[in-house]
Amino acid sequence: MSDTTSPDPGWPGGPQAASISGLARQVRMMTRALLQSPTRRALALLVAGIVIVVAATAYGQIRLNSWNRPFYNALSQRQFHEFVVQLGVFGLIAGSLLILNVAQQWLTQMFTLKLREGLMNDLLQVWLTPRGAFQLAHAGPIGVNPDQRLHEDARHLTELSATLSIGLLQATILLAAFVNVLWVISRGFALHLGRTTLAIPGYMVWAAVVYSGSASLLSYRVGRGLIVLNAERYQRESELRFSLVRVNEHIESIALAEGEAQEQARIGTNVAGVLVAMRRLVTGLTNLTWITAGYGWFTIVAPIIAAAPLYFTGSLSFGGLMMAAGAFGQVQSSLRWFVDNFSTIADWRATLLRVAVFRRAALDTAQLNPAESRIEMAEGPPGKLTLERLHVTCADGGITLSESTVELQPGARVLIVGPPGSGKTVLFRALAGLWPWGSGRIVRPRGESILYVPSRSYLPPGTLRDVLAYPASGGQFEEVKCQHALERVGLGHLSASLQQTRDWNAVLADDEERSLALARAVLHQPHWLVLDEALHSVDQALVPQIVDIFAKELQHTGVLHIARSEADDPLHSRVLHIVRDPTIQPLARPRVDADLGSAPLRRSA
Repeated sequence: MSDTTSPDPGWPGGPQAASISGLARQVRMMTRALLQSPTRRALALLVAGIVIVVAATAYGQIRLNSWNRPFYNALSQRQFHEFVVQLGVFGLIAGSLLILNVAQQWLTQMFTLKLREGLMNDLLQVWLTPRGAFQLAHAGPIGVNPDQRLHEDARHLTELSATLSIGLLQATILLAAFVNVLWVISRGFALHLGRTTLAIPGYMVWAAVVYSGSASLLSYRVGRGLIVLNAERYQRESELRFSLVRVNEHIESIALAEGEAQEQARIGTNVAGVLVAMRRLVTGLTNLTWITAGYGWFTIVAPIIAAAPLYFTGSLSFGGLMMAAGAFGQVQSSLRWFVDNFSTIADWRATLLRVAVFRRAALDTAQLNPAESRIEMAEGPPGKLTLERLHVTCADGGITLSESTVELQPGARVLIVGPPGSGKTVLFRALAGLWPWGSGRIVRPRGESILYVPSRSYLPPGTLRDVLAYPASGGQFEEVKCQHALERVGLGHLSASLQQTRDWNAVLADDEERSLALARAVLHQPHWLVLDEALHSVDQALVPQIVDIFAKELQHTGVLHIARSEADDPLHSRVLHIVRDPTIQPLARPRVDADLGSAPLRRSA
C-alpha cells in the first residue's frame, strides 16, 4: 500500500497536476463530453433559463438597492406616509425576488440532475467499452476502485460544478450591474490633502476592487495547497472503501482462518491514511479561514467606511449612504466570490482531476504499454479457429504453446495444460482478446459465436433465468429449455427457482456455480467454447454426464479447455502444453499521467 504520510508526486492529484494548462485541458475534455451527450439540449435550455432568472434577480436587486434611498430618507425625515409607501414597494420587490429565488433553486437542481445524467452516461460508455474496463483495471492505480470515481466523484463533481458555475454567473451579472451604480455615486469624489485636491472618479469602485483583490490574492496564496490535499483525501477514502468491501466479500474465509485481527490491523492502516489526509486538510482549511473569516467580519463595516468620505462631505444623504453601502457590498461580494468559494473551488478542482484523468485513461486504454508488441486479432473463414505462432507477454516473462500453429475444427476437443503459475489465466485472457500484449495471430471464425467461460463465472443480479441466460436476456429462451439445461448438469432441483430473484453468488456452492456455467453453454450452444479451468474440481459423478453433453448438445462445438492436468481425461482428444519462452521480456507495469497532455499514458521505467 502507498505511504500514508506523504502524497506521491506521481499519482493523480500530485503537485504537477494542478497547473492551469492541465485544468484547461480537463475542462475542455469534460465540456466536449457533455456537448456530445443526449442531455445537451436539456442542459442548454436549463442554462438559458438560469441566465434569464439570474439577470432578472440582478435587476430586482438593483431596484431594491435604489429603494434604500427613499426609504431611509423617509425614516431620517420622519415622513410616515412615505415610509408606508416604501414598505409597499419593498413588498412588491421582495415578492418578485422570492419567486425568482424559487425558480432559480428549481432550475439549479434540474441542471445538477441533467449534468449528472450526462456525465454518468458518458463515463459508463467510455468505461464499459469491449475489453476496455478490464485493461484499465490492469493499468495501475488509475484502474483501482473505479466505483469511487464513477459514483462518488462524478456525483460530487456535478453538484460542485452546478453550484460554482451558477454562483459565478450571478456574481458576474451583479458586478456588472452595481459597478455602474457605484461609479455614478462616486464619480465626482475628490480627496483634499492640505491645499492639494486629488480627484478620484469612481472612488468607491476602486475601493471595492482593492479590498476584494487583496482578499482574493491572500486566499489564493494561503489556500492553493487545498487542491492537492483534497485529491489525496479522496484517494485515501477510496482505498479504505475498497478494503472494507474486500473484507466483506471474503468474510467467510477470514472467519475460518481466524484472520479478523489481521484484517482489523490492515483496515486500521487505511483508516490512519484517511485521518492523516484529513488532518492536513483541516490545517489548510483553518489557515484559509483566517483570511476568509477575517475579511468577512470586516465586510460588515467596510461599505460604510468606504462611503463615509462622501457622506461627511455632504455629497450623500443618509439614504444615499445606505444605497452606496449596499451597492459597495454587492460589488465587493461579487469580486470576493473567489475568496468565499476558494475551499469549494479547491474541492471541485481535485474532483475534476480524478474524474477527467479516469475518463482519459478509459478512452486511451489502447495506448497502455505502447512499446509492447500486440497479438493480432483477426477474422477468418467460418469453421476454423486458428492460433498462429502465439506468444503471450506476462508480468513475469512470456509463454507460448508446444505447437506453433494450432487449428481447431468444429467438434474438436483440445486440452491445454500447465502447472500452477504457468500463465494459464493470462493465456485464456489473450484468447478472449482481453490481454493484447504478445505476438502472433488469433484468427476467429467470422460470424460464429464463441463462449468464454472463466474459472469462476459472473452471476449478475436478477432471476435465476436471467443468470442462466447471461449475457442474453432470460426472455430469449423458453423456460423448458432453461429447465433442460439445468437438468443436464445436475441442477434440476433449481428448475422451480427460475423466476426467483436472489443473491445467487451466496446461494450457490462453488461446484453448483461451475455446473451453472456449463448449463449456459448447453442453453446457448455456441460454435466454440473456451474454458479456463471451468471443469476443475467438478464432481466425478458428473463426468459421464458432461461427456454425454459434449457428445450430444455440444457435439458440433469446438472446445479449447485450459486446465492443470491431463490425467484420466475422457473428454479431450488432443493435448497441448504451455511452455515458458525465455526470449520474452516481462511486461512493464503501465502508468497513467495525472496531467492530460499529449501523452497521457506511458510505460513506466
